[in-house]
Amino acid sequence: MTTIILLILAYVIGSIPSGLWVGKLFYNTDIREHGSGNLGGTNTFRTLGKKAGIAVTIMDILKGTVATTLGLLPIFETTNVHPLILGIIAVVGHMFPIFAKFKGGKAVATSGGILLGYNWPIFVLLIVGFLIVLKITKMVSLTSMILALVAVIYSIIYYFSVKHDVPLIGIVLLIAIFIFYRHRSNIKRIKAGTEPKVKWI
Repeated sequence: MTTIILLILAYVIGSIPSGLWVGKLFYNTDIREHGSGNLGGTNTFRTLGKKAGIAVTIMDILKGTVATTLGLLPIFETTNVHPLILGIIAVVGHMFPIFAKFKGGKAVATSGGILLGYNWPIFVLLIVGFLIVLKITKMVSLTSMILALVAVIYSIIYYFSVKHDVPLIGIVLLIAIFIFYRHRSNIKRIKAGTEPKVKWI
């Protein structure tokens, strides 16, 4: 029963629609009605501006981190659920949030939060890499997909050079699949040359 409660809690945390709540509470705006209609940080940046975009991105990252580290709480210390499982459940909640009619974000920030909670050096590497690649491509979607592949490669290198962490490889690969799947429409626009580009970097 404790394990079930833990999994449900991870999903509920992931389901918190940061972009929707920030938009409605502070800007009287439903970001689902603007831009791409997505609840993630990128559409928040475009619709509500930098402050809201940064706040939502941080909140989405922390959803993954909090869910991943839930097992550290004394109340759950007897459970055997791997922290990466809790993290990926939160990502599912982020993509299909119960609080927003199961229409959520594209899994990028919350997935990063998993890595922050589980293996922070990977998170730091990806943040630095994200900024560098975004500077070159000017496209958040393309950058996200490239960094998803980088994370998979890193997890494999980590396996052979540092620690035989099979769950890390499996979860990072699953995250990459999620990210590519959620960016299907972006891939079409990238091919067509119509994908929006950021101007702030």
